[in-house]
Amino acid sequence: MAQINPLVGDIHGNTLLVLEHAKQAITQLNADIVVFPELVLTAYPPEDLLLRPSLDIRIEQALATIREATLPAWLVIGYPGRIGGRLYNMLAVMKDGEIQGTYRKQCLPNYQVFDEKRYFKKGKEPLILNIAGLPVGFTICEDLWQPEPMLQAAAAGARLMININGSPFHLNKVLDRRAVIKQRAIEGGMPIIYVNQIGGQDELVFDGASMAVSEKGDVQVQLSQYQEELTAVVVEHGEAVTIREQKGPALLTGEADLYGALVLGLRDYVNKNRFKSVVLGLSGGIDSALTLALAVDALGNERVNAIMMPFTYTAPMSIEDATTQAQTMGVAFRIIPIMNPYAGFMSILSEEFAGTPIDLTEQNLQARCRGVVLMALSNKKGWLVLTTGNKSEMAVGYSTLYGDMAGGFDVLKDVPKMQVYALARYRNEKYGKDPSAVIPQRVLDRAPSAELAPGQVDEDNLPPYPILDRILELYVEKDNSAEAIIKQGFDRVVVEKVVQLVDRNEHKRRQAPLGVRISQRGFGRDRRYPITAGWKPGD
Repeated sequence: MAQINPLVGDIHGNTLLVLEHAKQAITQLNADIVVFPELVLTAYPPEDLLLRPSLDIRIEQALATIREATLPAWLVIGYPGRIGGRLYNMLAVMKDGEIQGTYRKQCLPNYQVFDEKRYFKKGKEPLILNIAGLPVGFTICEDLWQPEPMLQAAAAGARLMININGSPFHLNKVLDRRAVIKQRAIEGGMPIIYVNQIGGQDELVFDGASMAVSEKGDVQVQLSQYQEELTAVVVEHGEAVTIREQKGPALLTGEADLYGALVLGLRDYVNKNRFKSVVLGLSGGIDSALTLALAVDALGNERVNAIMMPFTYTAPMSIEDATTQAQTMGVAFRIIPIMNPYAGFMSILSEEFAGTPIDLTEQNLQARCRGVVLMALSNKKGWLVLTTGNKSEMAVGYSTLYGDMAGGFDVLKDVPKMQVYALARYRNEKYGKDPSAVIPQRVLDRAPSAELAPGQVDEDNLPPYPILDRILELYVEKDNSAEAIIKQGFDRVVVEKVVQLVDRNEHKRRQAPLGVRISQRGFGRDRRYPITAGWKPGD
């Protein structure tokens, strides 16, 4: 089972990665079969690269390179292939430099982050190959989430199923997979070998967690989450087909699972886009504190820069807490006050602002001064700016365009506020071999504030976060109407305010940086609402 981390679009590099792992599996693990993830030659998801005219040429060159290696093991390789002018999500089974059979994915997902019907046609036929006297069936990802392909393969004589995957993470996804795989194994009456991709790709994270299960669906082999792994699975067959059990890692769940996804998503976005370092504004608040911890855990402290940008309203404790955390984590830290640039902007705008009261304009101007500082450092030093907004703020527009939203990646973009606190406590208490309180307790205890006005706290403008997060979960992730949420016991005025804020801030979210998707309905690929619309909240 070759759980590897390919790079989308790097067909040549991915081909070399396949050959490297195949040779290692053969020489070090004595592998008869080496199984790679779905679309491994392009990596998943290739999106509109599948429409490029040179795709077919590059794929043919990749397959030829693998064939020319004439490796003695059976290789199971996913790729986009064209037959009769139609593009299919395919796998090829090779041995000794020859393609022994191909399979075309039958069930094409077209929901949430998936849009395979945009690119691919459906396959219809099973693929069963005799390998060392064992009839082996092959399917691809979504084929395992539907009963028909498994039953089709069983009817055609398969006694072992190999399924290749590009299955992205959301919280508790690995438990969902286990349940589905168990059901398919029982229905088909055969063991299943399930190999998944690993790695971050823009907003998606592929968590790996590949597995092999018995015909009763019991997990016999479990691979790690969030890391590459090459693991031998022993299949014994005679009258029965069994997978030899071997001890694997315990599954990560809850905050541990979520933290692993965020670290991998951030690390791969930075590394795959070839940024040497990152920079973020460290405010002394909980969101930037957690972002700093994630950045250090993903990249190492030598690649992380933190900037504290105080203003007149910044509390002394914010500067103290930011300084303490930066020192604890060993990152490069600077304090750059924004009073002078703010005064400069107010000076040149004085005539335009004359006779008008102070309002959100002046607050947003503070945030935009900070954004300018961070983007200037990004331009000058090649650092990627990490923004620090969470899902609760992004949902209701509690952020400033071209201010705290200015940057390249937001690792907390899909993390609700209360989950931010849970992750911060997890990082302090349980993460790593020697966890320490890298996020100061005072940051966890104090009321959240943007510190853009005297005595300001978030709840001046928003409902308490436990209430806000629950309303947002029902409205954004579960698509409940305003009336349906009110019927669950929430105050009408609060619900209507939150729903209206979500709807009218779509334009902000459309301009926000990418961020790691950890829910089943993040702001990005799987939630696409019009900006200009006359839809009214209600039933």
